[in-house]
Amino acid sequence: MDELVFYTNPMSRGRIIRWMLEEVGHPYRTELLDYGATMKALDYLSINPMGKVPAIRHDDVVVTEAAAICAYLADAFPEAGLAPKPGDRLRGPYYRWLFFASGPLEAAASNKALGFVVPEGRERMMSYGCYEDAMNVLEGAVSRGEYLLGESFTAADLYLGSHIGFGMQFGTIEKRPAFEAYWARIGARPAAVRARAIDDALVAEAEKAKAG
Repeated sequence: MDELVFYTNPMSRGRIIRWMLEEVGHPYRTELLDYGATMKALDYLSINPMGKVPAIRHDDVVVTEAAAICAYLADAFPEAGLAPKPGDRLRGPYYRWLFFASGPLEAAASNKALGFVVPEGRERMMSYGCYEDAMNVLEGAVSRGEYLLGESFTAADLYLGSHIGFGMQFGTIEKRPAFEAYWARIGARPAAVRARAIDDALVAEAEKAKAG
């Protein structure tokens, strides 16, 4: 059957998964959910008990959490070439940067958005140490080559790059030249442009409906 269903809201981290789905190229059906309404309804809570998006259902397999969805889709559709093959030594840095983005980087950016500064001497309690440490590691990662693994774009680039793009847009990630150059490279990919157009149109449609 191979049915792929995408649960999202166009003003959410679902935008990351929209891009991933467009890169994969497999047909999918979108289920749009509203904050505080259908996202918290019993039907959707059976998909994600957290009542959050994004989520996917691939036949009878449900996956939540954006990084996990990216990793799952890359493996479920290997023909898209978005992950090193199992057993490839590049699988190590692939996982490293995918989960650096979902752990330390997201925590550092989220705390930045909330105005939280790690108290001096308490850095060891945080997955990212301090914000400056996270930014320096991030800069090193995107400065080594065209992509995180060298010449091949992967789901790790998509996920980590999305954080850079959103972070620079909303001020939670500094606009360092290395970040801007990296985002310019990957954000111009045809699948990324298609995904933004789809979600931007959905946002515009929702705003028009709200305006009456």
